[in-house]
Amino acid sequence: QVHLVESGGGLVQSGGSLRLSCAASGSIDNINDMGWYRQVLGKQRELVATCTKDGSTNYGDFAKGRFTISRDNAKNTVYLQMNSLKPEDTAVYYCFADVWERGRWGSQHYWGQGTQVAVSF
Repeated sequence: QVHLVESGGGLVQSGGSLRLSCAASGSIDNINDMGWYRQVLGKQRELVATCTKDGSTNYGDFAKGRFTISRDNAKNTVYLQMNSLKPEDTAVYYCFADVWERGRWGSQHYWGQGTQVAVSF
């Protein structure tokens, strides 16, 4: 079993910044892809940014130029630096990891509990 614990969400004014963190723990051999998705009530969950172990990144269009994802592989931790935040960024942000576990064939998808980001006018 693997657990993802998120932190760093909160309330910020338009134009401000937040830094989210997500730490994975448990029976981990390797984390291939790791990153963030977000969801607004009544809408589908959407990609924010992901990063592979070797550093390849993938961003949602709304995040390009404003958000930066990074990883500390030694700590099994992923970060999301969010700058120039807009009210439309308000959502629950979920950490995601594609994990190879000890003694198990194939990878498994894990999700964090979600952390609220609210951007005011």
